[in-house]
Amino acid sequence: MRKINLIPSSITAFSLACGLFVILKVNMIEPGGGTYHALQSAVLLLLLAAIADVLDGAVARALHAESEFGGTFDSLADAISFGVAPSVLVLKSLDLEQGTWLSFAAVAGAMLFSLGGVLRLVRFNVKAHEAEHNLELARSQKKHFTGLPIPAAALAAVSANLFLASPFAPELLKMGHTPRAVTLSAVMLLLGYLMVSRWKFPSLKALHFRVPSFQLMLFSALLALFILYGILYFFPLVLLVSTWGYIALAWTLAIIRLIAGKKSRTLEDFEPDDDI
Repeated sequence: MRKINLIPSSITAFSLACGLFVILKVNMIEPGGGTYHALQSAVLLLLLAAIADVLDGAVARALHAESEFGGTFDSLADAISFGVAPSVLVLKSLDLEQGTWLSFAAVAGAMLFSLGGVLRLVRFNVKAHEAEHNLELARSQKKHFTGLPIPAAALAAVSANLFLASPFAPELLKMGHTPRAVTLSAVMLLLGYLMVSRWKFPSLKALHFRVPSFQLMLFSALLALFILYGILYFFPLVLLVSTWGYIALAWTLAIIRLIAGKKSRTLEDFEPDDDI
């Protein structure tokens, strides 16, 4: 392995370390004993892991250091950091009595989330291998993803969990222990399905804005200001709106495509695949 390959692999290792730390740290907490601040720390680590997951691929492409080892390492790291860690975090945040239907529902939701994440990674790797010999498929993969990407699914799961445990939740909705467990179980089931579904989700690489550079700089500065303010004072809400807003955007584009019909060229890139 060339030395240059160590740079993206080191970033991947950092992402994996964040996920492993969350799993090991959370397992030291009694079931249901995770405080809001403990959950927030774990979510921040998974957010760092997601940022590292984006950077390792970008750095590998920039340095022309893409390799089979790096791709395999990245998938295994994603399976742990985004497939296993969110499930463990959600289960540990709930005070569940063993042998009850509620504990079964929560465990089933967590297992199906992790299973859906692993299957999502397998399908992504298979399609990436096919794209190496198919330029049209490679171009389409840069525009959208088939199935919800596993980092987005992980952040959506932990953002819902963090919001329900945050001080903001009682102000917007009052939810007891049982409704919260049922809600999180349903969320995990939904995200597990979305990862293996044939729904199309937009890729950030496909976003292009043709605006004057000065206006773009001004908009970027204002957006950064609002995001930083939101992260500092309303982190659970900002993360919840961002992650689930991405899912809502994909659903909106897919619904518009379904209304337009197959004969129309409107948003044809968001036509669900015929295969898995």
